[in-house]
Amino acid sequence: MQLKKPTTRQTTLWLTTTAMFMAMTVVLSAVSIPVPGGHLYLCDVPICLAAILMDPVAAFLVGGVGSFLGDLLFYPLPMFVSLASHGLQAVIISLCAHRLLKKHPVGASVLGVTLGGIVMIIGYSLGRAFVYATPETALVKLPFEVLQAAVGAAGGLLLCWKAGVRRLYQRVQGGLR
Repeated sequence: MQLKKPTTRQTTLWLTTTAMFMAMTVVLSAVSIPVPGGHLYLCDVPICLAAILMDPVAAFLVGGVGSFLGDLLFYPLPMFVSLASHGLQAVIISLCAHRLLKKHPVGASVLGVTLGGIVMIIGYSLGRAFVYATPETALVKLPFEVLQAAVGAAGGLLLCWKAGVRRLYQRVQGGLR
């Protein structure tokens, strides 16, 4: 079986969609909602949505590189933690959404955002313990990481499956073949 080379229009769509989701991730890395004891960042919403819709490479660029750039611009200390944690989170979501449970894409997406969220929470917890040199800091921030992962997963799933973003994305992709 030989793979078909993507057309210029397909490559352009891939690049522009990836760049759009990366930009959303960067912007939402700067926007936080104050909650008692910390902040809730909404950057996981475009990460989860992009990872459900797109391939693992695009998902890594949106999740890992987008979060890295957001942190680089607004709060550089954990930027490498974000690169690894959100990048791996996005790749896991994308792999689950595209390669598991092909007859049940919603279930595959739910599984993906769940596993991706767990990886992100563990990655940030370990990263915070390393960056701030105290496991206590990681434990204090753990509930906020769980909340961020849950909000991102729910937002990404709702936008994809209930708001019709997946249908729109597929229609645009289908028009380019």
